[in-house]
Amino acid sequence: MAEKDAAEKQTLEEQFAQLDDIIAKLDDPKIGLEDSFKLYKEGMNVLKKCNLSIDRVQKQLITLESDEAQEQ
Repeated sequence: MAEKDAAEKQTLEEQFAQLDDIIAKLDDPKIGLEDSFKLYKEGMNVLKKCNLSIDRVQKQLITLESDEAQEQ
């Protein structure tokens, strides 16, 4: 459970770094099919988290812009 909480608190930059690490591992020609699949699955989960983080920031920006427009 603590590992899940830590993963949810990662910054977007940390998530991108994790994706880079996964990609580097996938590029290794010695990696087996089963390990490749596990890494692919892990990468897709990290990518989903990245998309959620980006969506959250976009919504915050829209809210800020809306608030600013209403003040003018």
